[in-house]
Amino acid sequence: QVQLVESGGGLVQAGGSLRLSCAASARTFSINAMGWFRQAPGKEREFVAAINWSGGSTFLADSVKGRFTISRDNAKNTVYLQMNNLKPEDTAVYYCAARTYGSTSYKRSADYNYWGQGTQVTVSS
Repeated sequence: QVQLVESGGGLVQAGGSLRLSCAASARTFSINAMGWFRQAPGKEREFVAAINWSGGSTFLADSVKGRFTISRDNAKNTVYLQMNNLKPEDTAVYYCAARTYGSTSYKRSADYNYWGQGTQVTVSS
């Protein structure tokens, strides 16, 4: 069983920055990958970023490349999403996700079997 606890959301002006954190309760050797997804009101949940836990390979949605960075701290069992140059269209609930099995796919909700409760990010214009 893996429990994920997100933090770091909030209200920021356009052009500002936020860093989201997601702490995993399970031993990280059981985690294969972690990711971030977001869901805006009236829209479907969409992929934002993912990281392979052992190798550290990262994956980013085209809409956030050059602005967002995903990283991990193995010692703290935590994954981070650094969000810079935020835009109003980044406003959404951001969800942390983890999976405990191997796969070459990272960008679908179905690629993950554990989810956090979500944290709100609001970017004002």
